[in-house]
Amino acid sequence: MDKPEMQTTQTTTEPAGKPKRFRPMRLVLMLLILASLWVGVCCVMTPASMKRVKAPRQGRVYNNRVAIVYSKHYQMSMGGLEKLHSFDIRKYARIYLKLNTDGMLRPEDVFVPEAVTEEQILLVHSREFLDSLKDSPTVARYLEAPFAAAVPNALVDAAILNAFRYSTGGTIMAGRLALKHGVAINIGGGYHHAKPDKGEGFCIYADMPIAIRVLQKEKLIDRAMVIDLDVHQGNGTAVCLADDKSTFTFSMHQGNIYPIPKAKSDIDIELQSGTGDKKFLSILRKKLGKAIDRARPDIVFLQAGCDTLKGDPLASLSMTQEGIVARDAMVIDECVKRDLPVVMTLGGGYSKQAWEVQHASIERTLKKYGGAATQTPHPRRAPTGKEKLYTK
Repeated sequence: MDKPEMQTTQTTTEPAGKPKRFRPMRLVLMLLILASLWVGVCCVMTPASMKRVKAPRQGRVYNNRVAIVYSKHYQMSMGGLEKLHSFDIRKYARIYLKLNTDGMLRPEDVFVPEAVTEEQILLVHSREFLDSLKDSPTVARYLEAPFAAAVPNALVDAAILNAFRYSTGGTIMAGRLALKHGVAINIGGGYHHAKPDKGEGFCIYADMPIAIRVLQKEKLIDRAMVIDLDVHQGNGTAVCLADDKSTFTFSMHQGNIYPIPKAKSDIDIELQSGTGDKKFLSILRKKLGKAIDRARPDIVFLQAGCDTLKGDPLASLSMTQEGIVARDAMVIDECVKRDLPVVMTLGGGYSKQAWEVQHASIERTLKKYGGAATQTPHPRRAPTGKEKLYTK
């Protein structure tokens, strides 16, 4: 706001050759240099456990039933600026690393996805939307991350959008795996606020609708259901799949918070502030089976956001870790009982404990359905210094 005034005072009285005003491009250049240095450090400091989940490949199906999908590319890095955002993007890496160091999985057990293609994205999103991603301020608005507005778009694409593309590819891969084996978990995804013509709420690509459209195009499914248990309504998913009889959207969320106004899902259940485990689980138990009966899906996508946890800074429900694990288990168990393929995506969660809650939920599924209850694929170990730094 002060720049015009500065320009009127800095006239020809200044010595020749000196800059007349502060140039924003200098800040951009500085950010670019810092980010480049950061990328260089990351390349050197990337631990072996992460390098081994970089190239797309097949993994191991636990007990011929449970598959885990993850990629090093899910990690976002912009010189540390990404830490200014309320969403902890490192939670994916922490969950993967904890499963690894606890002996639940080896890196080679993980299915590593390819990035979603432009053709696949266009099954849900408009060309105008894709073109809008070439503008850093627009992407910053979608991400609710003002710091990204001043960063060159090429860097935004490489450091942030690329991660969303790989995570969306992970949800597609998880869908195919669930159809083959029963249960698939993408340690990422669940970007349920993205709409066909815009992103919002830290969501760029609508990964679950895209996965559904890809599976339908490949003639693998006819019908699909999204069960969204994030504390925020899955408004983007509802809009992407609106007026489509081949899909069914179920969202159970806090009513008096973002997004306002809400979109219209096939079933919307609004919860009051302070809702805890007992009430949440009671409602879900009553509604879940009937909703699946109505949907008649060939596959279920579970958006298992853990921002329903008590103390989450962006909501005010009062669930415990045990309650959230029981919530996810209720959905997965119901699907397994019905021989219905199910994909779990991780969605939101903004407290420091968010990653621990989702790790516990994934661990429970691996133990119950993956045959990992009595023995582990490899011995437990302590994380290395590089691993600690990478996930900090």
